[in-house]
Amino acid sequence: MDASFTPEQDEIRRTLRELLHSRCGPRELRAAVDTPAGHDPALWTALAEQLGLPGLALPEAYGGVGCSVTELALAGEETGRVLAPSPLLATAVLAAPLIAALGTDAQRAELLPRLASGALTATLAVPGTALATALALTGDNGGDWAGGGRAGGVQARRVAGGWRLYGQVDQVLDGHSAGLVVVAAHAGGFARSRTLLFLVAGDAAGVVRVRQTALDATRPQGRVQLRDVEAELLGEEDADVLGALARAGSMAGAVLACEAVGAADRALERTVEYVKQREQFGRAIGSFQAVKHRLADVYVAVQAARSAAYYAAWAATPPRGARLYQHAAPPRGATSHDEPAADHRHVAAPPAERLALAQALEALRTASAEGIQFHGGIGFTWEHEAHLYFKRAAGDELLFGPVHRLRAYAADTARIFEIPDVQGVAV
Repeated sequence: MDASFTPEQDEIRRTLRELLHSRCGPRELRAAVDTPAGHDPALWTALAEQLGLPGLALPEAYGGVGCSVTELALAGEETGRVLAPSPLLATAVLAAPLIAALGTDAQRAELLPRLASGALTATLAVPGTALATALALTGDNGGDWAGGGRAGGVQARRVAGGWRLYGQVDQVLDGHSAGLVVVAAHAGGFARSRTLLFLVAGDAAGVVRVRQTALDATRPQGRVQLRDVEAELLGEEDADVLGALARAGSMAGAVLACEAVGAADRALERTVEYVKQREQFGRAIGSFQAVKHRLADVYVAVQAARSAAYYAAWAATPPRGARLYQHAAPPRGATSHDEPAADHRHVAAPPAERLALAQALEALRTASAEGIQFHGGIGFTWEHEAHLYFKRAAGDELLFGPVHRLRAYAADTARIFEIPDVQGVAV
């Protein structure tokens, strides 16, 4: 296997880094997060029109570029370096794959070209704080998180000619500004309890949206209230919604891991630059052995996380010829992420994206914390950028982690801690 990047992949990274360097500096970043939308529409237009970023991993038949998850993850690494606030994650990583996997031919033909062009932004609304569970990153997405037939969550009710939704979702990425909301709702009551996905226009009657104050301002969130809102079912009622969410979670985990690696790498770069300038006792603090050792540990953590994130991006790319956004069936004797085969040890390969995301988030937390420490007094100030990287680390753990749950569920899925008895049956 050739682990090096192709010239096209290197060109995507180089072009995107140059664009973000000129359009998303610290001053532009702060101005963007203070806008009502929480991002710069002009930057989003440039990312869409000049680079085709929203449709990078969408098929050419729907106006996309036709690249793989790897290219999208590499783009995420570059946006993560500058903490670029944009609808990329919500639109291209969370919503578009679900529409591509579950949508009818008419829904895909109508929505995917608009998403690929950047003309339409979208997001995924999951009730409560269960986004990571719904994406099968930190637990089994059995569907109870969507309401479970009880009060709370989002409830779907069939009416003549369609569906109506009622409920509230408090933590929706770009929920206050997205043009389309993919809502996970509970339907069927107790008798036929199931989770379905619905398409709701952001400006539909009965939709009330408010931007929330989030820990990480560069990852804006909104509260979405659905007051007897007319909705369109995504795909068919018998579609494998939970499986599609899990596959979208694999993709999201790989992209988020690369994004966190980019942020950690930039936080480390800024810290190294500063310790070469800050003097104490007449010399740069970067020359002290203790400082060198601590930053060397951060460097090792970031590089290890980068290797894991790149592998996860490669592993999340469906084999050539596989159905859109679905993993091909594993060959006989092989194991998939979610259905490990029972070999003599009863251990399968842990899901790469969960472990990579855990390692990347941990590296970002370490790099950003050390950056604040070594910047001294100015590292704690609002005017400096160091705290933004620390908040990104904490915010991502709250949304998609925490780290220990990512690792624990990966271990459970791979059945690492099962002990076989003498007959070879796990106990």
